[in-house]
Amino acid sequence: MKTKKNSDKRTLNPKTINEHFDQKYGKTGTRNRASFEQKAEAYMVAELVKESRKKAHLTQEQLAQKLNVNRAYISKIERASSDVRISTLRRIIETGLGGKLNINVEF
Repeated sequence: MKTKKNSDKRTLNPKTINEHFDQKYGKTGTRNRASFEQKAEAYMVAELVKESRKKAHLTQEQLAQKLNVNRAYISKIERASSDVRISTLRRIIETGLGGKLNINVEF
């Protein structure tokens, strides 16, 4: 019976989150990995909007009324069902929730 090499074990049992993502979604730069990363970013924005709305003690309907949009639009954003432009996100955070949107870029 053959024994597995250490590198084979690492493939089967990833030790880091990056090894797991490489195994499950492909290496960085591949189409599958880019798709996963885009969905993950949309989910993070959705959670940001949802948690911020809840901290402001607003329902989706109340936020929608403040922004003069349909409740379904807010729901769609909170479910990460659509891409959100920065201008839209700023409007939600600043006009709808009374907060301030800060975007930070690091190298």
